[in-house]
Amino acid sequence: MGSKLWVFRKIDPLQRDLLARALSISSPTAALLLARGVTTPDEAAAWMVPATVHDPFLIPDMDRAVERLHRAVVEQELICFYGDYDVDGMAATSIYLSFFQGYGAKVCAYIPHRLREGYGLNEYAVRKLAREGVRLLVTSDCGTTAFHEIALANRLGLDVIVTDHHQGDGELPPALAVMNPHRSDAHYPFRGLCSGGLAYKVACAYEARYGRGAVPTEILLDLVALSTIADVVPLRDENRVFVREGLAQLSRGARCGIRALKVVSGLMADCTVDAIAFKLAPRLNAAGRLDEGIKGVQLLTTESEAEAKRLAEELDQLNRVRQRLEADIVREATETVEQGEVPPAIVVASRQWHVGVVGIVASRLVERFHRPAVVIALDGRGGGKGSARTVPGFDLYQGLAACRDLLVAFGGHPDAAGVTVQESRLLEFAERFASVASRWAQVSQRVPTLHLDSEVRLEEVTYRLLKEIGTLHPFGAGNPEPMFAGRGLAIANARIVGEKHLKVTLRQAGAPPFDGIGFGLRSLETHGVLPGYLVDVAFTPELIRWNGYDRIQLRIHDLRPSGIE
Repeated sequence: MGSKLWVFRKIDPLQRDLLARALSISSPTAALLLARGVTTPDEAAAWMVPATVHDPFLIPDMDRAVERLHRAVVEQELICFYGDYDVDGMAATSIYLSFFQGYGAKVCAYIPHRLREGYGLNEYAVRKLAREGVRLLVTSDCGTTAFHEIALANRLGLDVIVTDHHQGDGELPPALAVMNPHRSDAHYPFRGLCSGGLAYKVACAYEARYGRGAVPTEILLDLVALSTIADVVPLRDENRVFVREGLAQLSRGARCGIRALKVVSGLMADCTVDAIAFKLAPRLNAAGRLDEGIKGVQLLTTESEAEAKRLAEELDQLNRVRQRLEADIVREATETVEQGEVPPAIVVASRQWHVGVVGIVASRLVERFHRPAVVIALDGRGGGKGSARTVPGFDLYQGLAACRDLLVAFGGHPDAAGVTVQESRLLEFAERFASVASRWAQVSQRVPTLHLDSEVRLEEVTYRLLKEIGTLHPFGAGNPEPMFAGRGLAIANARIVGEKHLKVTLRQAGAPPFDGIGFGLRSLETHGVLPGYLVDVAFTPELIRWNGYDRIQLRIHDLRPSGIE
C-alpha cells in the first residue's frame, strides 16, 4: 500500500498568527479557518457561530413564484409538486407538500419512475397531470433544461415554476419562474443551495409575504439538512445554518417517517452528517433507484406510525437489493477496467447493468482508480443511460460539454452528472472523454491525494483545540473535516486489530503519548515503516469516551517514514 500524495493548503503564517490573537483561538484553529478561505476576524466569528441567512427574494423570479403560488392557494387550483427521484428531489417535494398543505392548498406530488420515464419532466407526465386538472406545476431538482416539456405544459394550460440547481447553457426554459442560483443573471449571494434548500427559501418567502400557516418553516429544516447532505452540496454559508439545526431535529426524530427510517437503519445515536450520508440517504435513494421514488415522499410526509414503519421496512429491503446489485456491477466493471491500461477517464457499459445503481458504481470506480468515471446501462435497443462521477479538480459538466456532439443528452454538476448516449457512439465518446481528461490530468492528480490543513506538534492537540473544532461543524463537502500532519513522531507500540486496522501509540517530545487508529491501514510494513523509524502522520483528532473517561485519539488517514515529501 503506497502512501498518498500529501498536499498542504496554503496558509500565510503571519495571517494565521494575527487571526489567532484577534479571536483568542489556537494557531491550528486559525489555520483551519484560513484553509477554508476565512481571512478576517469578522468572517471567522461568523463561521464559528454561523448565522448567515440571505433574503429569499434575492433569488431570481422569487416574487413571481410566490405570487403565483398564492393565487393557486386562494383560488384552490390544483398544484403538483414534481421532484426528481433522488433524496434532494424527494425532500424538496416533501417540503413543498407539507408547507402548502398548511395553508389549505390543493396539492399533489409526482416523482417520475427512473426506468419508465427517466430523469426530469417528461411528456407523458405533463399530459397526465393536465388531464387530472393540475394548473400549477412546481419542479424540484429538474426543469432547467426541460424546454420542450415546459412549452407543452404551457400549451396545455399549466403554469410552471422551476426550482433547480443543475447547470444549464445559459438559455432559460419558457417557465413562469426559473429559480436557479446558477442563472447567469442571478445575484443571490450563495450558489450552493440544493433543491431542498431552494424549496425552503420559497417557503420562507411565502411565509414572509403572506403570514404563517399551520406548518412553520423552521420545522422543515430536518428535510433541508437531509437533502443538503445527500446531494453533497457545499456545507458553507447558510447551508451550515440549515444543517446544524436540521441535524438537531433529525436527532430528536420529530418526523415519524424519520424515526422509522432510523430504526431500520440501526441508528440509535444522534444523527450526524455521516449517518445521513451512509444510513438514511441510501435507503431513501433505493426507492428511486429500484422502485417508485414517491414512496420516499410518502415516508417523509406521513403522520401515520404504521405507514411509516411499513414504508421504512420496504425501503430497507430495497436497499439490500441495491447493495447486492452494486457489488456485482462493481466487480464486473473493475474487471473490465483492469483488462488493460487504465485510461485517463473510465467509460464502461453493459446491457446487464441496472440503471438505478450506475451512479454508485461510478463513485466506487473513482475511489479505486482515481479517475473520472462514467458507468452506462445499455437498454438493448441501441441506447444507454449512465452516471458520471469525478476526482477533485476535474469539472464533469465541462468535460461532458466537450463531448456534447457525441451524446443524446447530458446534465448535472461539476461533481456529478448524467448522460444519455447511443450505443453506436459509445467507443467514440469513451475516446473523446479520455482525451479531455488526459489534457487536464497532472501526475499529482492521478494518485490519491490528502489535503492537509497544517502541520502541528502533538502538544498543540488539546481539549481546547477539539472544542474550537467543534464550532466549525458540520463537516462535509465544501467544509472538509480537519486534517493535520505531525512530523517526526516516534512509535511506542503498534499492532493490528480487527484484521486490517492499525493501532499505534505515538510520542513526541513535550507532549503526552497519543493513541491512534488507522482504519484499513494494516501493518506499518505496508507503509514502508520499519522498527525504529520516525514517522509522519496525517490525522484528525477526535474525542472518545473509554471506561467512563474522555480522551483524545488520533484517527490516522496515512503515515509514512519521516523525510518523504
